[in-house]
Amino acid sequence: MGLVTTAHSMSLDGFIADTDYRGDRLQRWLQAGDTQSRLNPAFKMSPESAIFFDEGVGRCGAVISGRRTYDVSNAWGGNGPMGPLPLFVVTHSPPDRVPDGPLPYTFVTDGVESAVEQAKRAAAEQDVVLMGASMVQQCLRAGLLDEIIINLVPVLLGDGVRLFEAGSAGDYELVIDSDIPAPGVTHLTYCVVR
Repeated sequence: MGLVTTAHSMSLDGFIADTDYRGDRLQRWLQAGDTQSRLNPAFKMSPESAIFFDEGVGRCGAVISGRRTYDVSNAWGGNGPMGPLPLFVVTHSPPDRVPDGPLPYTFVTDGVESAVEQAKRAAAEQDVVLMGASMVQQCLRAGLLDEIIINLVPVLLGDGVRLFEAGSAGDYELVIDSDIPAPGVTHLTYCVVR
């Protein structure tokens, strides 16, 4: 069975988006080279980043998002955050209207544990990817998160959205699985110690 994982680009001072919930400066590494991604032709990265990106995305089978991420992204225009992968949105109340698109969205109102269970079934043997700080924090507290990938970008944002707010996650130990330096980013993969 696949992992429950998350991957976020992060500033050196710990932010995954600015105060407007945008991460443009943090995503520049996706366009900082001439090697096209096999899985997303819109991205041209360094060779190191392209290999890392394609291997990670190639393992994904389903996505879980929180409602805030869903709203901020304008529901990804009905196309989902990762193309055709099934999307599960954890929320207290589903939206009244869902944009038309090829991807059915599943709104989960009975908690993150249920969302992970449903997403694992949909992903089969592949990974379940968490999007947004709240989902990562909730899954970590529930003992459901296996892996954290940080694409560390050498910028200081000064303010914005943190992946981990003080006291939000608890006390956990991580083991570094890999660190891959690339132009404009260092890809860090951590395993969560249970």
